[in-house]
Amino acid sequence: MSDVNALVSKLGSLGFNDPVVEHAPVETIDQWAEALVGATGVPDKYQLTKTLIFKPKQPKSEPIAPVVVVARSDSATNAKAIGTQLKLKDLRFASDDVLSSIFKTQKGSVSPFALANVPEENITNVRLVIDKALLAADAGPIALHPLQSAHTVFITAATLYAFVKSVNGLTSVTEMDFTADAAAPAPSQAPEKKSTAASAAAKAPAKEKTKEADRLAKLGVGANKSEDFSAWYQNVLTRSDMLSYYDVSGCYIIRPSAYFIWEQIQQFFDAGIRALGVRNCYFPMFVSGKALEREKDHIEGFAPEVAWVTKAGSSDLQEPVAIRPTSETVMYPYFAKWIRSHRDLPLKINQWCSVVRWEFKNPQPFLRTREFLWQEGHCAHLTKDDAMTEVRDILTLYRRVYEELLAVPVVEGVKSEKEKFAGGDATTTVEGFIPEAGRGIQGGTSHYLGQNFSNMFNIVVEDPNAVGDDKPKIHVHQTSWGLSTRTIGVMVMIHGDNKGLVMPPRVAETQVIIIPCGLAADASSEERAKITDACLNIEARLKHVGVRAESDLRDGYTVGFKFNHWEMRGVPLRLEIGPKDLEKNSVLGVRRDNGAKAPIAFDSLESSVQLMMVNIQDEMLARARSTMDSHIKTVHRWEDFVPTLNNKCLVLIPWCEGEDCEEQIKDRSSRDVQGDEPEDEKAPSMGAKSLCLPFKQPKDQPIVPGVTKCVQCGQDAKRYALFGRSY
Repeated sequence: MSDVNALVSKLGSLGFNDPVVEHAPVETIDQWAEALVGATGVPDKYQLTKTLIFKPKQPKSEPIAPVVVVARSDSATNAKAIGTQLKLKDLRFASDDVLSSIFKTQKGSVSPFALANVPEENITNVRLVIDKALLAADAGPIALHPLQSAHTVFITAATLYAFVKSVNGLTSVTEMDFTADAAAPAPSQAPEKKSTAASAAAKAPAKEKTKEADRLAKLGVGANKSEDFSAWYQNVLTRSDMLSYYDVSGCYIIRPSAYFIWEQIQQFFDAGIRALGVRNCYFPMFVSGKALEREKDHIEGFAPEVAWVTKAGSSDLQEPVAIRPTSETVMYPYFAKWIRSHRDLPLKINQWCSVVRWEFKNPQPFLRTREFLWQEGHCAHLTKDDAMTEVRDILTLYRRVYEELLAVPVVEGVKSEKEKFAGGDATTTVEGFIPEAGRGIQGGTSHYLGQNFSNMFNIVVEDPNAVGDDKPKIHVHQTSWGLSTRTIGVMVMIHGDNKGLVMPPRVAETQVIIIPCGLAADASSEERAKITDACLNIEARLKHVGVRAESDLRDGYTVGFKFNHWEMRGVPLRLEIGPKDLEKNSVLGVRRDNGAKAPIAFDSLESSVQLMMVNIQDEMLARARSTMDSHIKTVHRWEDFVPTLNNKCLVLIPWCEGEDCEEQIKDRSSRDVQGDEPEDEKAPSMGAKSLCLPFKQPKDQPIVPGVTKCVQCGQDAKRYALFGRSY
């Protein structure tokens, strides 16, 4: 139920007959209270409310079990106390994705009426908590948003309970007394009253400061990166206008500033692969079931994630078709048709497209989504050496995307047998590291598929090196490689801070923001025009030399508001210009990455800003590399393995490379931390898994064959492997 009129009609059947109060949209309780002042239809006495939705800590394999709390706005709704009474662990505010996907609502509009939107499969897991104070006989009507924050209804406790009982499947309803948590120290003695005039004079600037503080607070991240990393990440993405939540769970809208980053990656990578002789193409997104079945080993890993189209309009399709989770089985039947001779090799194609992987319970924007953008390259070669050369060339391009564009350091290596791409012979990878989470993250993979798919799809040519007329057929050697919009999420996680995004200049849609400053409230129109002209002149000069500059000349916003606005969006450099700067023929430059301030002379404006862009880019990469390097620890005893992980580090160990050993490492490191709590394999892992076997092996303590032993099982170690908890 998302329509206000439909809800009001339903409430009418439950005894509600009063008009709906309309007012300006609100985001906070204070704004709501202010909006109701003077609005038509508001009763003299009423109870303002807050509706909070929490998510408890629970095994990731279990369905989400939200807790909805409806309370007076002034009640002390302590999450820990609520969790204790309900016997639930670690209640935290539910994410925007939970609000949109389960309750079909958003922040600012949350109310108990959203319970009617909860799907049948979820409603039995929801627990409702109602503040006893709301139910007092003399407490007055209860103010609630009827699904939208621009409307208010005032209902009785009886109507509220009648609505709750009408929600099919909702069985857990608890009344809770919050007054015990609301005790507060007695107010201090009131100060002596000032004269009316003095009081008014004192209140005026204070009121203006409060309004400005409220405006700036709305621009804030709303979560601390080191204390609640998950909430911080989601808030940064939405409040910086990088992303919006969609009404299909696990799907997101990539907004222009984020898509610009993807465009920069596309341009850089496309130029790189064209230099290697790769050409772009496009294959349909639909895959027949027959095509998927041809390669069972490959598709087995994707089977739970495959989305199927079963209807066209109201009619069932005679044969359902899948939406591609990847394109090997789509492309390779056509490779067999196109490749007739060794002269047709190498065949090198790439497509920029989206893929759908449906089955998972823990979506995370950019990192783990049901639909995502990527490029996928597919190539065929005559020899293994040619194929392997390409695999490494592509991996180098992936490393350069991360390091040169996104200022993100990565480790290049090869995946273990257990973690390699299904159906391939070998998988190379670039692995990143998220310090606040202490987790590794796969950045991009380049696979040597061997002759597995060419055997399956009969992609053959005559052996050009054979002698005689009857030349034997040989199967081609294939590669595939992919990089996705996950890159954007990794960049945000590594560089962002508690003010918002921190953008590397090479991928920032706006590299420089110019803000007029220092004008007094009574400044003349001539003075204002002079500063505006200076801002536009600076903008034009920078654009002329290729710097993406913009002036913020919006009226009605304070300088502080503009600073916060652009800091949230991570613009690398802010230029401040006011009357005193004009007198000095300079502007003040403020770096977003480290807050450093320095004047920049007009005469050297272009060269100084261009140099600053290079320095910011290089220093961001250097800081991130230093952080990553300090969190990769070499371990030679199992006793040190889990403690090192728990210190939010990755672990480099001598390893036997056995699949059984890898499974034991994951099991032992997981059990040591969480006991027997089950784990969703697709969720960020608790147990450690192998991230890669780095190409650059340690030189200070190299593996000695027959002497160096595996940390976990004691067998002979072959190489150092990088293990860690991961996304």
